[in-house]
Amino acid sequence: MNRPNEQEHRAFKAGCAVGLGFTQPLSLMRRGGVGRILAVQSSDGNQEVERGLLEMGFVEGAQVEMLHYGWLGRDPLAVRINQTMTVALRRCEASAVLVGPLRDAAVESAPVMTLEYASS
Repeated sequence: MNRPNEQEHRAFKAGCAVGLGFTQPLSLMRRGGVGRILAVQSSDGNQEVERGLLEMGFVEGAQVEMLHYGWLGRDPLAVRINQTMTVALRRCEASAVLVGPLRDAAVESAPVMTLEYASS
């Protein structure tokens, strides 16, 4: 019987915990992509990487936008956090940040249809 390794189990657990659908590591986000940070969790359990990311502002609930990749799609990655701060980080560090979709603002701000009856 195939048992998932610890890394796959942790990723599955984080995905189930958020329950928001599609999730991906920040390192796989396309240029121009926008998302919300769901978790900061290093795949190898490196607490120093996690602590450094948290100190830089990669906290749960923050909005992130992928701005730029390094030469030929390599390191470093330029990421904007909460539309205020731009950070450059390595792809291996970005893989510790789990990102999910933002709520669709267009759907939430759409006017509610109301029925008005003309009085005669």
